[in-house]
Amino acid sequence: MFKKLFGSSEKTPPASRLATVRNITVGRTVSLDPLAWRRLGDDTHFALDRDVLDVTAQGLISLDGGQYVHRFYTDDHVMLQAMSDDEAGAESYDFSLFIPWTSAYPPGERERRIWRDRLSAPVFHGAAEELPDYPRFWFAESDAIQPPVTLWETIWDDRAATTPYAKIFQTCMLYARDLAGGRELMIALEQQPEGGETTHEIMIGIPLEMAEFRA
Repeated sequence: MFKKLFGSSEKTPPASRLATVRNITVGRTVSLDPLAWRRLGDDTHFALDRDVLDVTAQGLISLDGGQYVHRFYTDDHVMLQAMSDDEAGAESYDFSLFIPWTSAYPPGERERRIWRDRLSAPVFHGAAEELPDYPRFWFAESDAIQPPVTLWETIWDDRAATTPYAKIFQTCMLYARDLAGGRELMIALEQQPEGGETTHEIMIGIPLEMAEFRA
């Protein structure tokens, strides 16, 4: 799926250097505990019809603070995410699981500017996407306008590959709302893949405890 959406990018170090996070990497399956989302009851917009993920693509983001974000994707864009303090993912933490909610191609710069303004506000008003309002999780200590976070993600689909599927520039913000059974996450982003078209994406997620998944 990533070839079609994103094209290719410049050569990078061999794919054998891809991280394996708690035994998760491209080509493996992840078993989930459905109680991770069922405990949220009917209040959540997160819904997943299976408890096994087939990982067909893997992303890596290097943050300015020295941490790394590891992302593992299925063919239908379900994403398991982990943080680590090392590129290899040996010391991983802060796990979460996301499903796609909406995806749109902005027709012009006006729509892109409106989207960026929405991502800069302290609350994301989700009525247009049939979602509730989500308070900002990043920069939650302030009600001021805050520019969204920008980062690059490199996507691979094969540990034996010598070049990745894509490098994607992302402008994003993370939100969260507290429910009776736990917390629901939402990430809203603009994706600008090298060689591909800009899209606006929303994903709904949940935090995952280490005991709630295994590969």
